[in-house]
Amino acid sequence: MIRYERVSLTYPGAPAPVLAGVDLEVPEGELCVVVGPTGCGKSTLLGLVNGHVPHFTGGDLAGCVRVAGRDTRTHPPRELAELVGVVRQDPASGFVTETVEEELAYGMELRAVPPAVMRTRVEETLDLLGLADLRSRPLRTLSGGQAQRVAIGAALTARPRVLVCDEPTSALDPTAAEEVLAALTRLVDDLGLTVLVAEHRLERVAQYADAVVALARPAGAPGPVRVEHGPPGPVLAAAAHVPPVVELARLAGWEPPPLSVRDARRRAGPLRTALAGRAPRAAAAAAAGPARLIATGVTVRHGHVVAVRGADLRLHAGEVVALMGRNGSGKSSLLWALQGSGPRAAGDVRVGGDGRAGGADPARLDPVARRRVVTLVPQHPADLLYLDSVAAECTRADADAGAAPGTAAAILDRLAPGIDPHHHPRDLSEGQRLALAIAVQLAGAPGVVLLDEPTRGLDYGAKSRLGAVVRELAADGAAVLVATHDVEFAARTVGRVVVMAGGEIVADGQARAILCGSPAFAPQVAKVLDPEPWLHVGEVAAALATAAPAEGAGAR
Repeated sequence: MIRYERVSLTYPGAPAPVLAGVDLEVPEGELCVVVGPTGCGKSTLLGLVNGHVPHFTGGDLAGCVRVAGRDTRTHPPRELAELVGVVRQDPASGFVTETVEEELAYGMELRAVPPAVMRTRVEETLDLLGLADLRSRPLRTLSGGQAQRVAIGAALTARPRVLVCDEPTSALDPTAAEEVLAALTRLVDDLGLTVLVAEHRLERVAQYADAVVALARPAGAPGPVRVEHGPPGPVLAAAAHVPPVVELARLAGWEPPPLSVRDARRRAGPLRTALAGRAPRAAAAAAAGPARLIATGVTVRHGHVVAVRGADLRLHAGEVVALMGRNGSGKSSLLWALQGSGPRAAGDVRVGGDGRAGGADPARLDPVARRRVVTLVPQHPADLLYLDSVAAECTRADADAGAAPGTAAAILDRLAPGIDPHHHPRDLSEGQRLALAIAVQLAGAPGVVLLDEPTRGLDYGAKSRLGAVVRELAADGAAVLVATHDVEFAARTVGRVVVMAGGEIVADGQARAILCGSPAFAPQVAKVLDPEPWLHVGEVAAALATAAPAEGAGAR
């Protein structure tokens, strides 16, 4: 169905091709997952399928990309639209109508699909992706995850033969992500749809893949990425970026590595035996530092919709807290209310002070003063970037924050090494733009840091580096609140979890207790080694390293 024949692509002004000599085939009716580090060329590889690259992006294309026999060099995107549906990293950027139902129908209207057929397809898609309750909602009121599902539905209503998805589950909660991936799998199995997915959260998609394309940067001098293509097990066994279940398999010596929790549990008996009696205990609560933020009775309304209902929250110096919950539960609305820029219908928020008295309402501070005490990195990092180069953004951030020159650039280099400072922010990958926005906001070392889905577009290595930066901020006395659907990041990074549902805070407690006790939010290692509450591979490895090797611990 999709054929890359000796494909090389060099963007205008680039010193070297981003892809070189790519030769692979994706058969009809296959779900193929593209993996690799942030900024390695995954979006370029996907963009070649519908002709967006190079017809819109520019660049020199050598070789040939064929979709159902059509050469994308000679067939522009408008001629491939009936074959290829596309779901972008930022779905809202592609919306052209006002409501969910109108957006699902729009593509069919352009193709003059009969009204009766349009109605049937819209209803089927609403049910398939769990959007029926949102059919009349204005698109501007949707949460990031809801918008992601609408974008997938808009692509599916046109009944393409190929669906290209760039990070399709990045903004979805775990349950919604499983529903979307299960729906895509049914389309592959039942209708023969060919799906090409670029995804960093491999713990979600690896078990569904028929094949994996792994992109890796060459060691040493910069150059085009290496491309490996094959069955998921062998490719991921050798890949640098793997889901936790494969990481656990490497530790235990399971070959070939399992790709699902179910398969890993079947082989985990000897490992559980080796860990018997060494299960991690709930750590004693650290002495709470002064309260950096106190919120009381916060209520947020968007028109007739009550997004947050009387939320009470305290954030203390030195702690990293995860804010979790289903899509649309009110997490982003609460973050904006805490930061002071968003609407707040009722309640009180104070930042600074000594935790008992004083402190300022961030909504009453001017933007410069507010940013120095509480800062927010939103879901859409491009909203914060307005200059014409990465270097200019970093320089302006240092000046605005009163930080030493090079502060923002140093944070950026830790999160996403190797970004050319002369690049325009719009030319970066979604993950690189996010890293730049985080660096810009953290330059002033504010006392309260609010991050809204900060791991979107980041590979496992970048997420690990982000976690280290977040923990350092906390160690220096900041309070960090991270709204996230990324349970693996939360398992490795936070000490406390706050759960929202229906606009209310329904749980607030130690991360291990809440994550391991939840079927939806439990990380892969916790599911594999249940009932013992292990959170991630690192603590399993540490426990095994301090214990005498148990016979059979690494049984294959």
